[in-house]
Amino acid sequence: MASETAPPSATPPYGTAVTGPTSLQELRRLESSRRGLTDAEAEARLADLGENVLPETRTASWPRLFVRGARDPFTTVLLCLGLVSATVTAWGTACVILSLVVVSCVLRATGEYRADRSMAALRELVASTATVLRRPEADRPPWEREIPAVELVPGDVIRLAPGDLVPADVRLLRASGLTVHQAALTGESAPVAKDALDVPGPPHGGPFEQPHLCFQGSSVASGGGTALVLETGARTRFARAHGAPVRREASAFDRSVHGISWVLIRFMLLTPPLVLMANAALRDRGLETLPFAVAVAVGLTPEMLPVIVTTCLARGASLLARAHGVIVKRLPALHDLGAVDVLCLDKTGTLTQDRPTVEQALDGDGKDAPDVLRWAAVNAWWTLQLADVPAPDALDEALLDAADGAWEPYEGVAALPFDPVRRLATAVVRGRLGTHTLIVKGAAEDVLERCALEPDERDRLLARAAHEADQGLRLLAVATADRPARTRAYTPADERGLTFRGFVTFRDALTPSAARALRDLAARGVSVRILTGDHPGTAARVCRDLGLDAGDVRTAGAEDDHAATVVARCTPEDKARIVTALRQAGHTVGFLGDGVNDVPALHAADVGIAPRDAVDVARESADVVLAHKDLSAIEHSVVAGRHSSGNIATYLCVTLSSNLGNVVAMLAAGLLLPFLPMLPAQVLVQNLCFDSAQLAFAYDRPAPRTLMRPTVLRPRDFLRFITGFGAVNAVADLATFGVLALTLYGPDALDDEVIFHSAWFTENLLTQALVMLLLRSGRGLAERRDPGPVGRAAAVLAAVGLLLPLTPPGALLGLSPLPTEYFLLLTAVLALYAFALWAMRARYDRRSGEGGAGPRPRPGAGQP
Repeated sequence: MASETAPPSATPPYGTAVTGPTSLQELRRLESSRRGLTDAEAEARLADLGENVLPETRTASWPRLFVRGARDPFTTVLLCLGLVSATVTAWGTACVILSLVVVSCVLRATGEYRADRSMAALRELVASTATVLRRPEADRPPWEREIPAVELVPGDVIRLAPGDLVPADVRLLRASGLTVHQAALTGESAPVAKDALDVPGPPHGGPFEQPHLCFQGSSVASGGGTALVLETGARTRFARAHGAPVRREASAFDRSVHGISWVLIRFMLLTPPLVLMANAALRDRGLETLPFAVAVAVGLTPEMLPVIVTTCLARGASLLARAHGVIVKRLPALHDLGAVDVLCLDKTGTLTQDRPTVEQALDGDGKDAPDVLRWAAVNAWWTLQLADVPAPDALDEALLDAADGAWEPYEGVAALPFDPVRRLATAVVRGRLGTHTLIVKGAAEDVLERCALEPDERDRLLARAAHEADQGLRLLAVATADRPARTRAYTPADERGLTFRGFVTFRDALTPSAARALRDLAARGVSVRILTGDHPGTAARVCRDLGLDAGDVRTAGAEDDHAATVVARCTPEDKARIVTALRQAGHTVGFLGDGVNDVPALHAADVGIAPRDAVDVARESADVVLAHKDLSAIEHSVVAGRHSSGNIATYLCVTLSSNLGNVVAMLAAGLLLPFLPMLPAQVLVQNLCFDSAQLAFAYDRPAPRTLMRPTVLRPRDFLRFITGFGAVNAVADLATFGVLALTLYGPDALDDEVIFHSAWFTENLLTQALVMLLLRSGRGLAERRDPGPVGRAAAVLAAVGLLLPLTPPGALLGLSPLPTEYFLLLTAVLALYAFALWAMRARYDRRSGEGGAGPRPRPGAGQP
């Protein structure tokens, strides 16, 4: 008997739901009964535990996103350099640097804020009302009432009927033909049979597979029942998954950028002290060289990296949203998509549609038997018409589609709906004069048990059924029996002495675009792994139908299951574990999921992907949201990611190799010359011109071969690349010094500061224009006739280098016109420089096998 008052709030006895106790023990634990709570008890518990609502999720504000963008390593370094520049009164440098920081943070915050607003949390999976048993007083009988679902508390007893949303985590006390849709929780499309087990057996397969438990977020497909509320509000499994704070590991993009950042940060931190000490020791110049040292450090910095990265990713995300309905919630996730070489997904709704189709109707010998399909369709039709079933299940729909009206000549008399305990459905139709025909379909074991068969024959038929299941087919057995016509009701006791008719097999209907999308992904080096809760044979059959080599299909928990193309019988924990193992093996992993059970794997992956109609917690956990659950959209997203990543990689290769060469040459000149090799203002203007020209990389179109392999930005690859090409750049600069010193004016000509500054300023911009053309995305100079945005930007950069010394603004910067002879010699230096770049790039291409500037692809990318 339940008490009149609620238990003490300090240590409430109604706590975490468990599956072991009997229903009576659960009632006692919750201090309730099958008659429900009293109004007073319910009110006290509601005040104690709070309303049955999901925890609120907040969208980050624009200012918070802006501050978050400033935490990027490069942005932090730029801020520090800007502050140092302001300290030494280099106001021009400080203003330019701080402007770049603000522009980058504004672009990133705006893009992510728009994505967050478009993905505002939905609450449509939470029931609004519930039918509950409550008593006014302890000694009064209970009566049903409709109350807001937010007022439910643990210990309440509720009624479930077809079409109801399950309002809380509950345990069934009574059930009749109850099936529920758990797609929001597990992703499986077929309804799951539930039953009220008073003494549940040992738990297996996870909580969602327990027949006596139903969870918030699911809905009743058929049947009905009475259930005890175990958990409400934030304590339900749905809410815990919805609001669980999960700290995600750094993604592929974050790891790459941080690695490259810290390599360059070390260079930048060492540069000013080295410049100061060298000038003090060799040239007796002290703090007056500090602005020059800061300018050199700024020159090594790819100042435009935050702007280029954000522009590339925001532009790619915008194009995806407009053309394919793909929302990129976190901009770096677009790069991660370009780096993905393993894509993990479930087969349901992606490779297959959420419905089965009839494969074949067979007799007991395995031969085609159209009559079996006809009998099965008659059963499906009249069960739907007479048994008060709200809608046909997926298998019945497939039967009715395949039979094409074969049930029309029959007149239904009665029906016994599908019962998860019997695992049968029976329809009764009028037969010959004075007879009724019972048509029974259901699970093979249960139908054959009720047929008049010899034991050997029954075993043979069971073996055939098992063989069909191993081939990945779902199967129904069909049997009939003639009975004398009668008026009294039919019962399950009449399902005896049946005549076996045959089997109907079903396969999952394939998604029309799946096969082509799989081929396209494979061609782009993306290996697809199928992680499913289905039978291994079913998963293997789908792979064969799609032309996908399933290899050795493994069951979750087997040794090295993460190495298999198909892993069956996966629980949510298995999916997250396999994704984590793949990442630890060096892969960049994408995961496509749509249910609460997919949330751990979505967090574990480098990039989580969810369709728009996924449960809201899955959408909120994902980095990328698809308009439809379609692999083609993922393939388009991968291409867009590689497009953006290719341009970012090209920018880094070009700017870092050029900057490193200039810094080395500038340091050498600063030690060799009696004056500063370039004035700080000139360094600043040169950097500004080069940085402005490199904005064109955000709008460039990489070579097609760049889009065919995963793009990963690796610090070691970049260090090796920029060291080699930076050395060539430094040699070109030093050769220019030699031309100035020995050929044009003689050994004493370097005393002319203005000539030296002007000559080197022009040579720097011309070499940087050459670098932009020769190292861009794997394209040769003759590969396309249209120069594109990069070609036009390089032309403008070269024009500035040639013309600025001739203009009044150039004079203000301390530049002067150069003699014609210098340009003739400079042309020879540039020709040799271009040839050296071309030769080195050809050698690099042969070694990397990629045919483009930037990091090499992951060894073995895309291979299982």
